[in-house]
Amino acid sequence: MAEVIRVLLVDDHQVVRRGLRTFLEVQDDIEVVGEAADGEEGLARIEELRPDVVLMDVKMPGTDGVDALRGLRASGNPARVLVVTSFTEQRTVVPALRAGAAGYVYKDVDPEALAGAIRSVHAGHVLLQPEVAGALLHDEDAGQPAGRAPTLTEREDQVLELIADGRSNREIAKALVLSEKTVKTHVSNILMKLDLADRTQAALWAVRHGIGG
Repeated sequence: MAEVIRVLLVDDHQVVRRGLRTFLEVQDDIEVVGEAADGEEGLARIEELRPDVVLMDVKMPGTDGVDALRGLRASGNPARVLVVTSFTEQRTVVPALRAGAAGYVYKDVDPEALAGAIRSVHAGHVLLQPEVAGALLHDEDAGQPAGRAPTLTEREDQVLELIADGRSNREIAKALVLSEKTVKTHVSNILMKLDLADRTQAALWAVRHGIGG
C-alpha cells in the first residue's frame, strides 16, 4: 500500500482552500490534515500537525508565503513546500524559491498535475520551470564573487549531477548502488562545501556549472 502523504493548505482565500481540498480528497495516497489562512497560522499548524508537504500561497495578508518559508527554514522543520500561486511574474515566484520552496504550480493547475507535483516534491524532487530557473541563476551569478569552486569528491560530483536531474535520495541510492543514509551524508557534505542551504540551491549551482540538468 502506498505511503499516505500528509498535506497542509495555507491560503487566505477559503474558496481556494476548499477547491484544493476537493481536488485532493479523491487521491488514495494524499490526506489533507489541516488548513491555515496566513503564513503565521501556517507556521503554527506546520509545527502542530507535522505535514509532509505544504501547499502555500505567496501573497497573503500579514505574514506572507516568503516570510513563512524563511520561518520554516529557520525552525528546521522538514516539511516540503509547494507554492500554489495565481501570479506568474518571476519577481513573485523567485523570492519564494530562494526562501526554500521546492517548486511551484499555478492555481488553475489540473487536479492530476497537482497531485503529481505533491508526490514529486515529497519524493525530494525540485520543480522549476526553465524561465524561473534562469532568473534564479541570474540573481545568484550577480552576487557570486569570482574564484575557484570548492573541490568535490568524484562520488559527490555523481550525487550532485543526479540532484540536478531532479532525483530523490532513494533514486540516487539506487542509481549509485549506495544506501540512502550514505547518500544523505554526501548531500550534506555537498551543501556544506558549496555553502548552500538546500537541494534547490544545489541543483541551481550544478546547472550554472554545467553539471546535470
